[in-house]
Amino acid sequence: MIARGVNAVRRRLRAAPGSEIEVELSWFGASDVGHRRETNQDSYLTVPPIFAVADGMGGHSAGEIASAAVVRRLAELGGPMPIAANDVDEALSDAVADMELDAGETELGTGTTVTGVVFGEDEGRPTWTVFNIGDSRVYQYFKGALTQITVDHSVVQHLIDTGQITADEAEFHPHANVITRAVGLGEEPAADYGQLALIPGQRLLICSDGLTKELTDVGIQHFLATAETAEGAARQLLEHALGNAGRDNVTVIVIDVHAVGDTRDTADIATLEQTRP
Repeated sequence: MIARGVNAVRRRLRAAPGSEIEVELSWFGASDVGHRRETNQDSYLTVPPIFAVADGMGGHSAGEIASAAVVRRLAELGGPMPIAANDVDEALSDAVADMELDAGETELGTGTTVTGVVFGEDEGRPTWTVFNIGDSRVYQYFKGALTQITVDHSVVQHLIDTGQITADEAEFHPHANVITRAVGLGEEPAADYGQLALIPGQRLLICSDGLTKELTDVGIQHFLATAETAEGAARQLLEHALGNAGRDNVTVIVIDVHAVGDTRDTADIATLEQTRP
């Protein structure tokens, strides 16, 4: 498992270079090998303006090599410059080249899922760009409601979308762990992108499927709703996923948006600030 970046509490950041808009965020990332795996093949990064989770797959250490390569390349995008979708695409393509070099030939191949968010500015408004490949997920908790922002690239999601099975049946389907897109495994990375407003009171969760295997949406919503801080939410989600069975590696990042304001009027930050979502 590779972790890039640090956790932070109430850090103020510009929405984009030269922008007059400032956001105040807290975030906390954590990962655990779980109870049934020998190695942790997840990796994650918290390097503003980008946050991401990668869930590796492959024989022996190949999955860890794949997820580490993705996180390493995406972390290079962190810093003051804006990040566009094509920047993420290029980083993922570079990661594929890295993992093929580092892992060499493996019987099962080398690959990883990846999902994450990038904050920036679109037409003067602070915005999250959400991206994903595979079945790791991004959720939003806001005003009492939990919403899954990403759509899984998986066999069971396709069966749900085409009406062949229900969401309840998907959990026990024999192909529940089969994904239809990955970074690596002989594929060119093909991420889905979407935009989400960046607003005060918002709480985001980025996670590997080791969490969603163990907690239902109701459980996830409960811990996001009741935890006072991003750290508290992340630790409770991890603890209860492990407590339920911990069949896989579990990785979570929780991000809180405390405030959004104009740097020309510092009172805006104080006016919009909220203690928690």
